[in-house]
Amino acid sequence: MRRGVAGALTGLLTAAVALGVAELAASLISASSAPVIAVGETAINLTPIPVKEFAITHFGSHDKEALLTGIVAVLIGFALVIGIAAIRRIAYGLAGLAVFAAIGTAAAIHLPNATVIDVIPTLVGVAVGAVAMVVLTRAVWEAYPPAALSPAPPAALSPAPPAQELRLAAAAPDRRRFLITGAGAAAVAAIAGGAGDKLLGRFSIASSRAQVRLPAPAIRAAAVPAGAELRIPGLTPFFTSNASFYRVDTDLVLPQVSPDNWTLKIDGMVDRELEFSFDELLKMPLTEADITLVCVSNQVGGTYNGNARWLGVPLAGLLRKAGVKAGANQVLSTSTDGMTISTPVAAIMDGPSLNGPSALLAVGMNGQPLPIAHGFPARMIVPGLYGYVSATKWVTKLTLTTFAAQQAYWTQRGYSAQAPIKTESRIDVPRPLSQVKAGRIAVAGVAWAPATGIAAVEVNVDNGPWQRATLAAADGLDTWRQWMWAWDAKPGLHTLAVRATDSKGVTQTAARANPVPNGASGWDSTVVTVT
Repeated sequence: MRRGVAGALTGLLTAAVALGVAELAASLISASSAPVIAVGETAINLTPIPVKEFAITHFGSHDKEALLTGIVAVLIGFALVIGIAAIRRIAYGLAGLAVFAAIGTAAAIHLPNATVIDVIPTLVGVAVGAVAMVVLTRAVWEAYPPAALSPAPPAALSPAPPAQELRLAAAAPDRRRFLITGAGAAAVAAIAGGAGDKLLGRFSIASSRAQVRLPAPAIRAAAVPAGAELRIPGLTPFFTSNASFYRVDTDLVLPQVSPDNWTLKIDGMVDRELEFSFDELLKMPLTEADITLVCVSNQVGGTYNGNARWLGVPLAGLLRKAGVKAGANQVLSTSTDGMTISTPVAAIMDGPSLNGPSALLAVGMNGQPLPIAHGFPARMIVPGLYGYVSATKWVTKLTLTTFAAQQAYWTQRGYSAQAPIKTESRIDVPRPLSQVKAGRIAVAGVAWAPATGIAAVEVNVDNGPWQRATLAAADGLDTWRQWMWAWDAKPGLHTLAVRATDSKGVTQTAARANPVPNGASGWDSTVVTVT
């Protein structure tokens, strides 16, 4: 029993050494080349869409932490197995490490923009881990000789053990050596992993972002009208803070793109290819616009949406400089992390807005340079379209092409190529399953139909007649609107439901649809107890 526990500990220490050394090596190459990150990134790309939607729905913004936790849990289980196998025969343990190496190198080489050197952290980590396994296994053999704990099997039923194992079995148990060796392995893992984690900080461009000074916009956003914010406790604020803004992407490690090295290239079906630096971008006339973004993964009543004041260069102007050729109907945008997103040319050139097309190559968010998590130094913002067909973060290239010629990342995985945001509404207060006092109760929330605008919101109680809610003042067509309905609540268990109508007269459908392939639909509802 003790020998088995020592074997399991050997496996854990071996894995810790391998991962710690691999992280140290990755700190000299790139953060994404660390084995756990490389495997995680590859797993994201290979995960079936229903599983991705399940993770986003149930783990929310912690979906990536859940994935990493799962990978580490599998690694721990694998380490326990190969450690126990190694004390039976070292070749078994080394074979397990070889499997680890194969998975890690395959994942690293399949990362976007990967090169051969991205496999080095995994190979170095496995090589040092193999040394650790051999040393630890020998220490286990000396501390817990096989013959001391179990009778030798009949010679006819098992091969003769190696001569070295026989010598170790004959020696007196030396458990102190195992403890010292194990402590040394743990120290190596901790020092290497800690140093690697510290060195990875050199890839951070936080200091570069802090030095960016955004110029004043040439076209300022109109002042938010009085009455756009209802200021009801529990109601979603009109503007979403940068820290609270939802984040959905495929990156376990945020891309660190220095503004000094960033460029945007426009190519494909254009009269002339263009390339801009970040400094050149900031010298162009900038436009402010208030725009609500919505993720296609947002469930009915979900919070994968947010409203911000964006600052950037109008995308239509950039495309006109390049000269869009006849027949081009898609802008295929590419991120520095390899993500591709397809956007209709018409949505950029002719997008409806009170002030004309408001699609932006954004550099600012709520008065600050874009946060790194939201695309610094530049990203796309196109009102009226779900993010997966419009909101490319860390964007570096715009290719004019056709939907028939090229498909983007999510389109290849079964999502619609074009996806206007559906008219939706949400109840924020009262909260689901809450208890409220009988009497006059404020029922409130937000409704959105970016690029179209909200014209009306209605609420019903227990499937009764629809009641018109009071709308907050509108801040253009591209933002959500708050709403409120005063409910004369009677004691009992009640169900509240909400629906919205856009400025074109289209009322939100009651038909339930999942986010795949082009956004969820249905009425949001909440159950409350009135006492």
